Amino acid sequence: MYKATEVFGKWAEEGKDVGMEEGHAASVSEMLDFAIKEREEIKKKYSFLDIGCGNGWVVRRVKTDPLCSIALGIDGAEQMIAKAKAKGNENQYLHTDIRTYKPSIKFDLVHSMEVMYYLNDPFSLIKKVEESWLKQNGRLIIGIDLYYENKNSHTWEEKVETPMLMLKESEWIDMLHQAGLVKVENWRANQSKQWAGTLVLTGKKT
Repeated sequence: MYKATEVFGKWAEEGKDVGMEEGHAASVSEMLDFAIKEREEIKKKYSFLDIGCGNGWVVRRVKTDPLCSIALGIDGAEQMIAKAKAKGNENQYLHTDIRTYKPSIKFDLVHSMEVMYYLNDPFSLIKKVEESWLKQNGRLIIGIDLYYENKNSHTWEEKVETPMLMLKESEWIDMLHQAGLVKVENWRANQSKQWAGTLVLTGKKT
């Protein structure tokens, strides 16, 4: 078994980050459409953080929104951050351990796609986001492809050779409630007959 950051660092070197971007694009679009529509209704500028930003594609996309005042991406794979910085705006990306990261500002919108189940204790991070990363009325939105109800994902840990936390949909939902988030919602994005869909979880800080 390898560390997830080692796996993704190697994938960045092999150019697999492009495939990840393409594979996640539809689900992330649903997530961002939901979250940004809310910001448009509020009609206020917002700050954005992407946890596990990879090559920075989500950060670059969100930064094109006129209402976005700042967009930052953090990732534990040094090679991914190097790729993100190579595409411009180096100060938008930070190589750091997401479990111990302490942001210098708080955010209106915190996003994460395909990251949480690589942590052995995702609740601690979710709780930290609720307590000290989000502004009042800020939103956390998470996308997860590996969960118990998605049978296609049950072999991924063995194939990728990195530890993955297999939880049920209900356990992820409970985690957001237990972390103190309110107005918790969930749905499955980009669902089809062949694909259970990305489990989307979102909630707000009071």
